[in-house]
Amino acid sequence: LGLIYDIDVRDDRSVHVMMTLTSPACPVAGILPGEVETMVRSTEGVKDVKVELTWDPPFTIERMSEDVRLMLGL
Repeated sequence: LGLIYDIDVRDDRSVHVMMTLTSPACPVAGILPGEVETMVRSTEGVKDVKVELTWDPPFTIERMSEDVRLMLGL
């Protein structure tokens, strides 16, 4: 969906994920960052995970892959 802006895997095997949501009022705002953290943490070798939300740049549908836009009829 284009929500992940950056993933930084560090030498100490910690992972920093910079992501956004479709809007500050996104109905999964309280769930999705935790789900991302859980999935990254389940990756073999990962020691620590930090998921950071950002609103800059704001989400637009242009960040979605063409395949996703087609699946959603956009």
